[in-house]
Amino acid sequence: MKHLLSIEALSAQDITNIVNLAEQLRKDRSATPKVLEGQIWALIFNKSSTRTRVSFEVGIRELGGDVMFLSGADTQLGRGEPVQDTARVLGRMVHGAVIRTYAQSDVETFAEFSHLPTINALTDEEHPCQILADLQLIQERLGGWDGKKVCFMGDGDCNVARSWMWAAARLGFELVIGAPKEFQPPAEFMAKLGTDKVKLMDDPAQAIDGAHVVYTDVWVSMGKENESADRIATLQPYQINAGLMQHAASGAIVMHCLPAYRGKEITEEVLEQHADVIFSEAENRLHAQKAAILWMLGKGL
Repeated sequence: MKHLLSIEALSAQDITNIVNLAEQLRKDRSATPKVLEGQIWALIFNKSSTRTRVSFEVGIRELGGDVMFLSGADTQLGRGEPVQDTARVLGRMVHGAVIRTYAQSDVETFAEFSHLPTINALTDEEHPCQILADLQLIQERLGGWDGKKVCFMGDGDCNVARSWMWAAARLGFELVIGAPKEFQPPAEFMAKLGTDKVKLMDDPAQAIDGAHVVYTDVWVSMGKENESADRIATLQPYQINAGLMQHAASGAIVMHCLPAYRGKEITEEVLEQHADVIFSEAENRLHAQKAAILWMLGKGL
């Protein structure tokens, strides 16, 4: 049984297959096969969400299935029931699970004990669904990632950045993480990546130099709110603004996984200049997630 638990666990061919299928679905949404007809999938969300929840609810229904949304407060998980016990119960009742939570181990444990196709819809460690949608956007707008330089600017050790690093390791494109040293991934993680395609730089202008894709994310991730003031002060030089964008390649695109906090990680001016790209990126969550489900089930168009 296939799961989508991380970019780390995917091969280059897996990623390419999902992205290509997602692009087919984007071009002809009506062609979505009803492979989930008669199935009910559980969405178990311990973190708030707009794009992830809506895209999965719409996507699963377009695939012919139905959806049961469960917040942390709705289940015994919120009262301390072990993940493996909830997993064994739901595994007898539903047909698949999409989980948005804190610990990566919870998603992996759920997949192990539920025997259901399981999707990581975000953990503190990775955000694979977002990166698949992002890669689809790069293929759509730039013709692919081969020979392209991607610069991730800001908190270089967050879940989105880590998934980007695994994508670069698997697909072989150049990725630069522009972040202050205290926001760079630790040496153990870099050693685990096992690639020279990912570089860490603390000079924002040097990091973005010649980049074809400039990417940013919120500076204060869910669960980090108590660090808000210190994070904003430290990361201010890494804001995506008109001055910094002068160092990027001509025709570079700006991406943001949203929600965006204008005036912090990105200026209003730059966001609006690249709004079509950023909101097409958000739309791709629908197509990429439907493609991921089809890939998990061994289905195509």
